[in-house]
Order: sequence, then C-alpha cells, then structure tokens
Amino acid sequence: MSAPSFVTALATAVATAFAAAPALAQSWPEKPMRIIVPWAPGGSTDIVGRLLASDLSKRFGQNVVIENRAGAGSIIGLEFASAAAPDGYTWMLTSTGYGFIIQKAKVDLVNSFAPVAMIGTSDSALVVHPSFPAANVKELIALARKRPGEINYASSGIGGFPHLNTELFMLLSKTRMTHVPFKGGGPALADNVAGNSQLQIGSLPGALPFIKSGRLRLIAMGGPKRNPAFPDVPTINESGLPGYESQIWFGLFAPRATPAGIIGQMHGAINALLEMPDMVRRLDEQGVVTSRRTTAEFAKLMETETAKWAKVIKAGNVVGE
Repeated sequence: MSAPSFVTALATAVATAFAAAPALAQSWPEKPMRIIVPWAPGGSTDIVGRLLASDLSKRFGQNVVIENRAGAGSIIGLEFASAAAPDGYTWMLTSTGYGFIIQKAKVDLVNSFAPVAMIGTSDSALVVHPSFPAANVKELIALARKRPGEINYASSGIGGFPHLNTELFMLLSKTRMTHVPFKGGGPALADNVAGNSQLQIGSLPGALPFIKSGRLRLIAMGGPKRNPAFPDVPTINESGLPGYESQIWFGLFAPRATPAGIIGQMHGAINALLEMPDMVRRLDEQGVVTSRRTTAEFAKLMETETAKWAKVIKAGNVVGE
C-alpha cells in the first residue's frame, strides 16, 4: 500500500488546519455531534463507542450520538465519515480492520482521516459453538487439516479484525477454513451462537456476554500473554501455534481537514475520560485496556499495524468476496 506515513500525514494536516482553526475552535461545540461507527450494532467497537458517547455528552453539554454505517468491511462507514464536513461535528470511531486495503478503496485511514485519540486495546478471543468438537487449539488445527474448507468461521466483514485474525491463524497453521462475512461483529457472533458457523477469532468485548452465558466457549486468547480475567485460558501462541499474536485497537478519527484546534480539544476530552476511574472500570469490564497516547504516537501505531496486516493480506492472497 503506497501511502505517506501516518506521522507525516498528521503533521501536514495539522499545519494546514491551524490557519482557520482559532475562531472556530473557541466556539466549538455549539450543536450535537455524531460518531460514525463503520460496524454494525452489538460489536466491540459499537460497545466502546456508546460508553464514550455518553460521557462526552455530559462533558461538552451537547448530545453525542453513535451512528452505525456498516458494510463492506467498514468501507461504507469510512467513505461516509471522510465525506462529512470537517467542522468537528462528525467523528469516526473504528478498530483494527483493513478492508480498504483488500478492496483497494479510494478512502483509507492514512489519506482520508486525521488520528485524534487512542482509546485502548483488547485481546482477540478464539470462541467456538459449545457443540464444536475441538477443545483446544491443537485439536482445532488437527480437525481443520482433516476437513479442509469444511469449518466455517464468522467475521465482522472482509478485512475486519476476525477475518484477518483467522487469515493469520490459517497461514501459521497451514489450514483452510471457510469465511462467512457479516456487516459487523454483532451479527457474526449471533451466527456463531446459532451454530451456523463454528468459530470466530474476534475481539473479547463483543464475545464476553456470550462467554459468560455459556452460549460460546472460549478456548484460547490471541494476546501476547494470558488475560488476567481468564488466567486458566492459554494464549493461541502457547497452546499450539507459536508466533501468533493479535490484539484489537480502538481509536477516534476525524475527517482530514478538521481544524487542529478542535482535534486538540477532542483529544484532551478523550484522554481526560480515560483517566476517570469509572470509565477505566467500565472499559475494563468489557475487556478493554485504556491507552493514552499523543496523536503522533497514535499515528505511529496505525502505521505499524497497517504494515503488519498488509503483510498478512498479501501472504494469504486475501481478496474481496
């Protein structure tokens, strides 16, 4: 993917925006704001977005609403948000997902948006339907090799976090499973619960209610070490697939030309919320570890993550469906 680095692009955007920023930033916000979530309701990004929107509304004294624009592996939402007026009243909250690389979309996180604030990270979670015969990663790999293409895995869409997680899993394990894409993590999890698809390597926040209720079975975590909430559940890496590591990030973005002063105010507001014990607790209950970074640090992380998953996409010869 040929694109300027996030850090360079961010610096350019900030310099361009500052000329018109002061007057507008001083009076902002004067009306309700919306946060575009390019995934369906019920998924992890939607859950995190609604937690933030409630507290941001109180902080700014203006309603902050979540608007779901799902489809095409987040591209529909990205296109909608990038075309919005860059006036500080439309934001986008998204997470690990690179459908725009696979689909060679005209819009992407590098050229179409300015990173505003990092929210946090969460481990990926390998969950299966309770009736699925594999009890651990080694048994899953053995079954997938014995029955290539017969195991269905659900995802939030092409290029979404569960899709790329499973592509990485198949690359490292030399297995082949069948992709069943949806418009978000919520519908994908519903398909898992119904037993139509057998597994998902998605984000922990979305799967957590189903794990707790017993409607899905957690067999491994995708992070670099065991999750404190599930100390008895091994990582994918330690339980049969060395080298596997995957965590989801959540972050807020703005249309590229949004004034730097407004971006700075929103960045400060998000970071202030992430310092509040109640917000930390509520995110922690969803399996999200907060992460306060500068916009430049957030941009650098996006650059690293984009490069990592672009390699997976290329190695797995992942194409649109």
